Amino acid sequence: MTSVPLFDPAAFHAAALQLRSHRQEVLASNLANADTPGYLARDIDFASVLRERMQGVSASTRLPLARTASSHLAGIDDSSLPTLGYRTVLQPSVDGNTVDPDVERAHFAENSTGFELATALLGQTKRAQQMAITGQP
Repeated sequence: MTSVPLFDPAAFHAAALQLRSHRQEVLASNLANADTPGYLARDIDFASVLRERMQGVSASTRLPLARTASSHLAGIDDSSLPTLGYRTVLQPSVDGNTVDPDVERAHFAENSTGFELATALLGQTKRAQQMAITGQP
């Protein structure tokens, strides 16, 4: 008989907040580069990355950085960040830019709403846990 892992609402909402925050940065970068020639709009597949994180799958399949000499810079460990994909666009601009400001703003607003929801649900989960431990609201 296989055991099913218990669902941890606090871990779920915390992971969702981290991913929403990172996605907000990506979407803001897209909007900031709307007029940059050749810029390709990026995004993450939020649902699949969150599902992988909750199942314990590594968020990245990238190789770890290795310093082969003491003079090499350590670099930034971005192994916890999800892999970015390129957004499929219907009509790229003449200069090769694939950012559609209207689409980006819509994704930005949707992601902001999801961030606020995850924040509220994480707060409720923490309050419920505290009430269960102390018996006081």
